[in-house]
Amino acid sequence: MDIILLEDVEKLGSRGEVVSASDGYARNYLLPRKLAEIATPGKVEEIKRHQEAEEQKKSREAGRADDLVGMLGKTVLTINVQAGEDGRLFGSVTAADIAEEIEKARKVRIDKKKVRLEDPIKETGDYMVEVEVHAGKTATMKVIVAAAE
Repeated sequence: MDIILLEDVEKLGSRGEVVSASDGYARNYLLPRKLAEIATPGKVEEIKRHQEAEEQKKSREAGRADDLVGMLGKTVLTINVQAGEDGRLFGSVTAADIAEEIEKARKVRIDKKKVRLEDPIKETGDYMVEVEVHAGKTATMKVIVAAAE
C-alpha cells in the first residue's frame, strides 16, 4: 500500500515522502496514529507542488543571502562610545550593539545571535566581526570602535 508520511517514521521515511508499507502495518499502526495517510493521485501531486515551491523559496533565500554577504562585506561600521584616555571603554560593545548598528546603517535586521563576537569589545580600535547571514554563509565586516567626543 502506498502512503504519504505525515511524520518522520523510523526505518520507513521522513515527513512528506510517498512510501510503500505492508497493508497491515499501514492500516493497523500508521493510519490510526495519524502518522500517514493513503496516497491518492491528487495528494501525491499536491505534495510534489509543495516540494517544488519549497525548493524555489530556498533558492531565492540563498540568492538574497549572497547579495547580503556582499553588501555586509563592504560595510564599515563606526561605533562611537564613551572611553577613557587610555582607550578603554566605559562599558562594552556587544553583539546586540553591532546588530543594532547594522540595522541603522543598512536597514537589514540581523539577529544578535548571528553576530559572532567571542567577547564584548572593551577597547577602541578596528575589529573584524563575522555575521552569519544564512545557513553556512557568513560575512566578515569591519567595525571601528571610536571614543565619543
